[in-house]
Amino acid sequence: MESVCTLCLRARGFGPVLDIHDSDGSPSSSHQNPKSTAKWAASLENLLEDPEGVKRFREFLKKEFSEENVLFWLACEDFKKTQDKKQMQEKAKEIYMTFLSSKASSQVNVEGQSRLNEKILEEPHPLMFQKLQDQIFNLMKYDSYSRFLKSDLFLKHKRTEEEEEDAPDAQSAAKRASRIYNT
Repeated sequence: MESVCTLCLRARGFGPVLDIHDSDGSPSSSHQNPKSTAKWAASLENLLEDPEGVKRFREFLKKEFSEENVLFWLACEDFKKTQDKKQMQEKAKEIYMTFLSSKASSQVNVEGQSRLNEKILEEPHPLMFQKLQDQIFNLMKYDSYSRFLKSDLFLKHKRTEEEEEDAPDAQSAAKRASRIYNT
């Protein structure tokens, strides 16, 4: 059985190891949409809506030993979209076992997790993890997200984006100069 992390990431369009693909299905190159880092810097919500942003944020959180926070948030987002009751029960149990139980492999630090016991997993509903998800979102928003925006990882990505944005002008100027001198 796959972990909830893999399932939630696949459901959000990510491959099993967070492979990012362009719209044509080919693996994504290192470039992103114009000004994506500006969008990421505008809000955590924007960052979490962009697969490349999630990938970079996960890289950062992994280095901080807190990747489980974004994985839990993504799993909850996927869970809320689940319609089938049996599938919802399976996902609820996976989320609980992976992130919330005292024996969880990727336990998140949230208040009230002890009050969420396995009995509630028998009758799941789409918003059953909402309060816990909100706690993790706020933890990320006011803690790790602000550090991410100041991190070398983000700043390097932003510089690369700016260089790529400037590159077409430099290339076209070189082509123009080449045409002038080669005629």
